[in-house]
Amino acid sequence: MAIRPDGTVVGSLSDGCLEQQLVADVAAASGPSVRRYGKGSALIDFRLPCGGGLDILIDPSPDRAACRDTVALLDCREPAGLALPENIYLPTRRYLPALRIHAFGVDPELSALDRLALVMNVPMVCMRPESLSLGQAPDMASPDRWTATILLFHDHEWEGAILHHALRGGSFYVGAQGGAKAREDRLSRLRAAGVAEEDLARIRGPVGVTPSARTPNALALSVLSEIVFEYDRIHPHF
Repeated sequence: MAIRPDGTVVGSLSDGCLEQQLVADVAAASGPSVRRYGKGSALIDFRLPCGGGLDILIDPSPDRAACRDTVALLDCREPAGLALPENIYLPTRRYLPALRIHAFGVDPELSALDRLALVMNVPMVCMRPESLSLGQAPDMASPDRWTATILLFHDHEWEGAILHHALRGGSFYVGAQGGAKAREDRLSRLRAAGVAEEDLARIRGPVGVTPSARTPNALALSVLSEIVFEYDRIHPHF
């Protein structure tokens, strides 16, 4: 969370009451320090609604150059680390590039996923058959480690070249919709094309956190939930 000189808060740590306390504490701080808020804190007149406690690093004069360098690495889709002053608990905060999604397919499923990703503020590239060439890889860079690839086709002939393209990259999630027969045929075609078994094992099917979604919106929610969960699993969280 950041606090601008005028007291404007960017980000959040709680439900609002903690943020306002931090605005005052940052303004009064003379240097970096770790303070306890909530349970176990010396501030007996301030309690968190959940009844828990947080140890928070307050830094009134952060290393702006280091912050800019960290942001620059993330913008280049590279992981980054930011050294934290006066922090015996966490000397370095690790960051990963933001989640992205490469989605290929047709409506209504593709549009439903696009709408939901927009609400979740997850950047997504959508490609439909009119912007693809059958049997050829999409005209874009292969996905990196922090990009998910999802195929939402009814005509599965479009899938081969796209899956080849996705598997060449480091995509943490590669999924394709389709029933049991479609999944079997998909793997058979890719196996015949020389795709290694370890790569075939990366392809998820069925997709989503629910075994069967009956509407495009339900499928979109199911798929996005699975993608976000898998991205969260590779995040260092410290």
